[in-house]
Amino acid sequence: MPVKDPVCGMEIEPASAFATRQAKGQTYHFCSENCVTKFDATPEKYALAVPSATTGLAEDASGAVRLELPVRGLSRSGGPALAQALHSVPGVSKVNVNVGSGRAAIEYDPARAKASDFLDAVRAAGFDSAGQTMRLKVSGLYCAECVARIEGALKATPGVIEASMNAATNEVKVEYSPVIGDLNLLTKAVESAGPYKAARAAEASEPELDKEAQSADKEYRSLMRKWWFAAAIGLPTMILSYPNLFPILRDIFTRGSANLLYLWSAMGIGSLAVMMYSGSQFFSGAWQGLKHRAANMHTLIALGISVAWLYSTVALLFPQVFPSEMFVDVYYDVTVVVTGLVVLGLALEIKAKGRTSEAIKKLIGLQPKTARVVRDGSEIDIPVEEVLVNDIVVVRPGEKIPVDGEVMEGSSAVDESMITGESLPVSKRVGDEVIGATINKTGAFRFRATKVGKDTALSNIIRLVQDAQGSKVPIQKIVDQVSAYFTPSVMILAIVGFVIWYDFGPEPTLTYGLIVAVTTLIIACPCALGMATPMSLTTGIGLGAQNGILIRSGDALQAAEKLDAIILDKTGTITKGKPELTDVVIADFGLPIADWKDKSAINNQQSEILRLAASVEKSSEHPLALAIVEGAQARGLKLSNVQTFDAIAGHGVSANVEGRHILIGNLKLMNREGIALAELEDKSKALADDGKTPMYVAIDGQAAGIIAVADTVKEDSKAAIAAMKKMGLEVVMITGDNERTAKAIARHAGFQAGVDRVLAEVLPQDKAFNVQKLQLEGKKVAMVGDGINDAPALAQADIGLAIGTGTDVAIEASDITLITGSLMGVVTAIQLSRAVMRNVYQNLVGAFVYNTLGLPIALGVLYPFFGILLSPLLAALAMSFSSVTVISNANRLKGWKPSN
Repeated sequence: MPVKDPVCGMEIEPASAFATRQAKGQTYHFCSENCVTKFDATPEKYALAVPSATTGLAEDASGAVRLELPVRGLSRSGGPALAQALHSVPGVSKVNVNVGSGRAAIEYDPARAKASDFLDAVRAAGFDSAGQTMRLKVSGLYCAECVARIEGALKATPGVIEASMNAATNEVKVEYSPVIGDLNLLTKAVESAGPYKAARAAEASEPELDKEAQSADKEYRSLMRKWWFAAAIGLPTMILSYPNLFPILRDIFTRGSANLLYLWSAMGIGSLAVMMYSGSQFFSGAWQGLKHRAANMHTLIALGISVAWLYSTVALLFPQVFPSEMFVDVYYDVTVVVTGLVVLGLALEIKAKGRTSEAIKKLIGLQPKTARVVRDGSEIDIPVEEVLVNDIVVVRPGEKIPVDGEVMEGSSAVDESMITGESLPVSKRVGDEVIGATINKTGAFRFRATKVGKDTALSNIIRLVQDAQGSKVPIQKIVDQVSAYFTPSVMILAIVGFVIWYDFGPEPTLTYGLIVAVTTLIIACPCALGMATPMSLTTGIGLGAQNGILIRSGDALQAAEKLDAIILDKTGTITKGKPELTDVVIADFGLPIADWKDKSAINNQQSEILRLAASVEKSSEHPLALAIVEGAQARGLKLSNVQTFDAIAGHGVSANVEGRHILIGNLKLMNREGIALAELEDKSKALADDGKTPMYVAIDGQAAGIIAVADTVKEDSKAAIAAMKKMGLEVVMITGDNERTAKAIARHAGFQAGVDRVLAEVLPQDKAFNVQKLQLEGKKVAMVGDGINDAPALAQADIGLAIGTGTDVAIEASDITLITGSLMGVVTAIQLSRAVMRNVYQNLVGAFVYNTLGLPIALGVLYPFFGILLSPLLAALAMSFSSVTVISNANRLKGWKPSN
């Protein structure tokens, strides 16, 4: 492995180093005489005071070690806070925060702290470590203990911050510091943990998934061949093992006869062939585990079938070694049938596990293969991988949109259900964004490609789903700890059981002891424990992606299931996030827009006021002005050009249109110009009380009416809030608006006055504080938001949900992202989390109950009371199908549908 010259930094092979030096307990290698001379002159300048956990630890290193973490968003004002947070981690002796380079150097005692503790401290201080992630594909996994062993080996690797293994996908996600240097250290760490092979996981693509599917199918077919071979020998072996049960055989194979010895010999050879062919993977796995001083599921099976075969062979060849003839019997049927049943279980497990990646396959399958682009004035079809940013792409009715972009010409309705979960097509016009892999329904249009390749929304979704599937739910960490001690414990129990039955059991004690020991080894199933949560998690996260819900981790999934309260940001979450025209009131008698009659005089007056006001406001860039203009255009009103326009700060605007003088503004403007408002002032207050923004309109010095705009409540917000309450959640609205506006919006959204909480006039920086106040009441709190100012609150909450139409900052700070802007996505996310965690608990209870009941029964606790002793054959059958049952239960989640 290459090492670095401490002077020039060059990587060299230790064997080819020019010279070496010892300093402060470490060996340093040099590339040239010049570097050696510099080091000898000032060794303290180049020698680390402590070993480095970032670049490597000396084998004999002890005491404090040094870790260097890159930190994003580090500023001079934040440096002391970060240093204090890192100092608070137990075992830290020294912290040096370099704002200029954006790095924090930590000296700590590795016996009291680990790299992940510092990552947590960095995040708690409001920063993020600029660590990188890599996914490794691992082969050779046999059981739950493998997961804990691989994770432990990776976490012990210098520079690794976190490692999380998913037994359902055979992938491990590694978070590491970018200064780790040699990434081969990661694969070597995996391979040092046991009989495993690791390689960097390829990006999800159809060819890669097809390759994985072919590999799994090849393994499945190989196991099924082994099963049929074992079954072919096992069936006659089982029948011939009990000749006394069959009249004809009873007479041919009498006890002590030569015929019986010949039969036993044939069965011994046949069972040996089954062990060597059908059970070969058990022995190779056990041997590899032994070489790494580790026991696994294959150790248990190999030991069980070997003990049964050896006992039988000794009884056949050397019957005289037994104290009594009653001990002379063979159990070749145990060897053959147990091997066959376990192999069948492994085959069915592989088949069932293959179905867990269907969500990723479906997402990848959405990507079109080709795109029609305009090059040199001509339309040509090219592979979608060759589309470049700013290419003009042509889409016809019924075709898939190949990449993300912005409509430049034409209009259509687009089916986005495969990405957002929304069933209704979305109208697209010039300037609107389109998402790759969605389907164009009616019209033809051209758009400019803005995101291609790995940057498209679909690629990001696939990547996020893969990362989430590589995470764990917190409860799985406890299961992993239990699984790590499971196999050694079972082996000890088997020995103890044999000793007890041999010493205190009925005659023949040796036979009973053997049956108990073999049955105990075979019935134990660490796989059921290890697969209980990863299978449900993988299936659930894939299901979420298909419903427009991107779950970042298993932590988020488990936290969402335990929520007590949910805080909804008003703007952009409950409401649409942009003002819309709501009312036009004329001076003589007002009438809401909803009650317009096409041919009435009132309608004509309202249309005229709106047309003139919109003609003035089209010269303004104010959001309220834009709402008036869009409202007029939506009603087909033709706008006129403005002769003069004057914006009056803090009051409104004054303009001339079609020779008429128009004033639009607040009460101050009307009073300044001496405009009598009469009953309009009361109507303005009523509109304001309803959460709307009223603007007076005066024409030629006379009050003409009021135009009101408001950030209106989304169509499904009221239903979503009602659904959240029905789920037992306390729903809280938070906003920076004044209390009058906040209460009006809350009333429209279905909040009950005096019952539900409405937090008004909350400054952006205080949103996180309000989340914390709810948490101090002992509640698990979720925050739903979409803006930059929501990011701190999203991070503070037990779980943050970002509306997908919001800012990238909010989405980055969240735990769950809803691709659509609908609050019903929040309801679906919580329902999904509850369904997944319910499935996890079912699997865990089933696995624990199976092992908790199975092991005592195998040890023979029922024999003194009922005379029942479990057969090794039944133990093998139970063990084989316990893990298949867990996987099948997880796959039941695929039939889950939102209840809303």
